Amino acid sequence: MKSLRLTLFAVLMSLSTVAFAQSDAQKPVAQSDAQKSFNKLKTLAGSWEGHVTTLPQKAEIEGKLMQVSLRATSMGNALMHEMTGAGRPDDPITMLYLDGDRLLLTHYCDAGNRPRMAGKMSPDGKTVEFDFLDVAGSTQYGHMHHAVFTVIDANHHTEDWTYMEPGDKPVHAHFDLQRTK
Repeated sequence: MKSLRLTLFAVLMSLSTVAFAQSDAQKPVAQSDAQKSFNKLKTLAGSWEGHVTTLPQKAEIEGKLMQVSLRATSMGNALMHEMTGAGRPDDPITMLYLDGDRLLLTHYCDAGNRPRMAGKMSPDGKTVEFDFLDVAGSTQYGHMHHAVFTVIDANHHTEDWTYMEPGDKPVHAHFDLQRTK
């Protein structure tokens, strides 16, 4: 009888340990700020269209209708951003991804370089702003320097990009985008 009680006690202890381990495993893991920012940006996956305004005005793109495609790729580990516009022979590609506890953006620029930026979400959770880290390749023709994504609602967002022309002259481009798909 004593051995039965001892066996029953051992079984109950084993079951309670398993139950506690399972309940700990089911607790949600707190997401880093970078992960929250990345998840917010992934809600923008789809096709978008809108006009661009520039400051100072750049006649070659001012007021043009632009198309933006955002697509989660690499098993959800990266977000690919492509932008095209009328009269443009090619489109720049931007990849957004997590690197440890940082949200990074690498812009494959039509100026022939690859600037990287680090992103942070605003306290209200609607804006992700990317600040310049470094650039690979020549900056002879300038480079992309800053980007801001603002989610208005599920079908509307804006993008603000700052390009540094040679001599560190900034050109700001604002895209007001509506979801098409």
